[in-house]
Amino acid sequence: MPTDRDNMLQIRVSTPAAAALVAVALLFATGGPVSEVAYGTNATASAQTQTAAHGSPYLATHLYFGTGRHNGEPPITDDQFMKFVADVITPRFPSGLTIQQGRGQWRDKTGSINREISYELTVLYPAREAHTHDPDIQYIRSLYCAMYGLESVGRADVKAQADF
Repeated sequence: MPTDRDNMLQIRVSTPAAAALVAVALLFATGGPVSEVAYGTNATASAQTQTAAHGSPYLATHLYFGTGRHNGEPPITDDQFMKFVADVITPRFPSGLTIQQGRGQWRDKTGSINREISYELTVLYPAREAHTHDPDIQYIRSLYCAMYGLESVGRADVKAQADF
């Protein structure tokens, strides 16, 4: 009398096919390519290391300078702004700074929307020096407003990790 075992289909697996099945099983078991297992590496750990912060704690202060003026005064020119940078900002941040020109828009105290050429100044400094740089930053902002009759210079401080 035939048994259930006799009725079962028997599958023979060659050595190369068996190796392929083992490789596929390893892929599913380890969640990654066989090379990670074979070479003892961990790509996930490597990716985490690459996204880790490098450098030291810094602050990036961004100042936003508009060039449009009120009461029919002409806009602040590029030469005027760069002179302000050379005379006022550079002596306070001689280690370096970045300036980008852009187009800005903001609502003034009368409710009017102003569109103007603007400059974004970025200075980076060690976070531990924030208290020593704050008076300089505030001086720059207030002097620019006083010199050109403006309402404000925008400021954004952002924590950063920096390495030079």
